[in-house]
Amino acid sequence: MNGSAADRLSSVLRPVHAGNGFEEALERILRIIRLGLVADGERLPSERELAERLRISRVTLREVLRVLHEQGLVESRRGRYGGTFVHARPAPAPTADAAELRRRVADVDVEDTLRFREVLELGAAELCAARPLPPQAADRLRAALTATRDAAPDDYRRHDTLFHLTLAELSGSPSLAAQYSAVRATVNQLLDCIPLLVRNLEHSQRQHAALAEAVLRGDRDAARAAMREHCAGTAALLRGFLA
Repeated sequence: MNGSAADRLSSVLRPVHAGNGFEEALERILRIIRLGLVADGERLPSERELAERLRISRVTLREVLRVLHEQGLVESRRGRYGGTFVHARPAPAPTADAAELRRRVADVDVEDTLRFREVLELGAAELCAARPLPPQAADRLRAALTATRDAAPDDYRRHDTLFHLTLAELSGSPSLAAQYSAVRATVNQLLDCIPLLVRNLEHSQRQHAALAEAVLRGDRDAARAAMREHCAGTAALLRGFLA
């Protein structure tokens, strides 16, 4: 890739945060493709360059490229002039259900929704950790965490929703819980517009476990930090796919 082409990518190919390396790297490369910074048929920077500029491992980068390949957005070519090439062919015609879903979320202010969701989630996490949870409440949180861990991929988002609603309800603020249930419904509409990625689900589950552990030991700072990182990962995926 020549100098001018590399310069075009400098504002996007920035180091990702360690906690959400996969999600943020996927968001950045999706942005490159969506913005046309690398045109259809052109080659992305080498794996070595991408990994160095994003500051992620080659293993993580290859998982990102695999997702993009599965979505039909890139293709790999071997040989002297090989590499990963943008292949942003038009998506197949959506089904009636998918078209209706996109119509319903077309007027959603994604950034406002994500910011409001983060405010409520961080507040709920801190409130839950601010005081010892009664045994019954602690058991309820553990059960919600276990349900997400054991959920089949096609049922994961439902249990993910229930886990977060449990935290909101255990916060002790009925108003917060009501507001969260409303914004979560909008977030789920957005999530239903993007692919279900196994790597992201596994990462999300580790974040859930860290969050529940922080709440149960009463560590407010750790609970907020875990929730902030978790929300940032979801936001990165949504921005990448829905931009």
